Amino acid sequence: MTRHLLEIDDLSCAELNDVLTLAAAPAETAAPVLAGRGAALVFEKPSLRTRSATELAVVSLGGHPLYIQGVEVGIDTREPAEDVARTLAAYHSVICARVLDHEVLVRMAGVLDSHRGPGAAGVAVVNLLSDRSHPGQAVADLLTLRQAFGDLAGRTLAYIGDPNNVWRSLVLGAAMMGMTVRTASPEGYEPDPDDIARITRLGGVIEVTTDPAEAVAGADAVYTDVWTSMGHEDEAELRRKAFFGFTVDDELLAGASPDVVVLHCLPAHRGEEISSSVIDGPRSRVWPQATNRMHAMRGLLGWLLGPGANT
Repeated sequence: MTRHLLEIDDLSCAELNDVLTLAAAPAETAAPVLAGRGAALVFEKPSLRTRSATELAVVSLGGHPLYIQGVEVGIDTREPAEDVARTLAAYHSVICARVLDHEVLVRMAGVLDSHRGPGAAGVAVVNLLSDRSHPGQAVADLLTLRQAFGDLAGRTLAYIGDPNNVWRSLVLGAAMMGMTVRTASPEGYEPDPDDIARITRLGGVIEVTTDPAEAVAGADAVYTDVWTSMGHEDEAELRRKAFFGFTVDDELLAGASPDVVVLHCLPAHRGEEISSSVIDGPRSRVWPQATNRMHAMRGLLGWLLGPGANT
């Protein structure tokens, strides 16, 4: 059965470690697992880091990336997601997609698993971001934390803000690495109980609070993201009011570990979820984290498409 990567916990803990090892290796040592082959990169949402990271990762693996805008494809308007997947599988060895609705990825993977047409066998679907999760970002985040601390088991990660798609993949991945996760969000924006249960099933420890200072106390790493994600722009003013007091600034970080590092997946709204003094300060790992998006995708694709791995 072809392996797809739609969620970070589609990987086992051991497999996630293998992906991180490949991501940490020098680019010049990467096996050319895509030599002479194409990678379809479908983007229904705007992208800066994901597009650059994925295109260059494909090139470093010897492949040819083909960027396709969502309006060119018209998923479920011009033609069904299943037909898009079948067509792209006839030309490419992997379909990487940044979509509005996570179920589109599920349907694409499902039809390729059942379809026996040209090229479908062995063609993986990779989630470049959906409304539910962002596994490539989580791999980059964990790689950045490993560079800072080495073994992550027993470390504490505090997430301040909206428990969104980035949060979901991050906390699942952190749980898989043996980290304790604390989440601080306002009343009415708490994590979904199903997500908490999922983390617990992985053996993870998660603490939920409405007090950012409580979450940050003694933490090794602090993470934040925008208060208003793409697709929720009509809630922006409401969310600014609800999340007031949840800014990651120097005052908040004073309660963290002296060696705390700060992460943000970008783009950042400076002065809202994070202050400029923090994102540009000595505790920030935001720019190495952005660089690691490319290494993370190289590791993911290298593992997914490598000999014997995609079974």
